[in-house]
Formats: sequence, structure tokens, C-alpha cells
Amino acid sequence: MKLRVRINGADHELEARTDESILDVVRRELGLLSVRETCGIGVCGACTVLLDGEPVSGCLLLAPLADGREITTVEGLGGDDPVQQAFSDAHAFQCGYCTPGMIVSAKALLDAYPEPDVATVRHWMDGNICRCTGYQTIVEAVLDAAEQMRGAP
Repeated sequence: MKLRVRINGADHELEARTDESILDVVRRELGLLSVRETCGIGVCGACTVLLDGEPVSGCLLLAPLADGREITTVEGLGGDDPVQQAFSDAHAFQCGYCTPGMIVSAKALLDAYPEPDVATVRHWMDGNICRCTGYQTIVEAVLDAAEQMRGAP
């Protein structure tokens, strides 16, 4: 089927099977390799994308359900995004495999809650699993990004 979707700010017409996930479509059709499959059952967060601004598991989202909608991947945030910069500054990753999903989840969190506390960050990010590092630097990165986005010194 033809799928019309806005991805990272650009309109696309993509080929997709009705039983195919958006993860598979964006990787194959657009080469957006930041959307990564790890668990395949929506619990690890590595495949997280924003669908109309809300975080969803790309491995579970059937491509036809994205028709006419907007998807954002980490590539769509741009290199100067405060969340990406905060993750880099805090060294909030090791291997980097989970980082794109973490960043888009954090972006959605900060859009919904511009002044989160530690408990809110931990709760919001609990759908993203990192096997390499502790979560403390990830929490610090999200809180730092919140401060940067608010213009705090």
C-alpha cells in the first residue's frame, strides 16, 4: 500500500505492507537507522519514535496506522537540539544503541512537562532500557536539557 506520512518535517509517500511496522518502513524506505529493533515487543524503547508528538514503539506501530500522521525520529531533532546536547555533555550513554529512543522519549517528556522533577523523569523514561550504563547520567541529562530549554543558566 501507499503510505503518506510526514517524517522529520518532510512529506513522504512510502511503500508498506499492511502487516509491516513503521520501524521496518522508515529503515528500509528512508534509511533512518536510529529506529532500532531490539526486543520486538515494545518494552525496550530502542525503537521509540514520536507519533504526532507522542512516544510510541516503532516495532509495534503498524505502518498503515501512521498514514496521514507525523513521525519524528532522532534525526528529525537536528544536531543542535538541547536534549541531544545534554545527553552528550552528561555522557549519558556508552554504546549508544538505546540513545536515539532515549532522546526522543526525553523530548516528549520535556514537551509535556517542561519542569520535571527526578521522579517524573524516572517514571517517564522507565520504558527505555539501557544495558550499558547506569540511569543516573540519563536522568541528569534530561534535567539539564529541561534547564537549557527554559533558558536557565
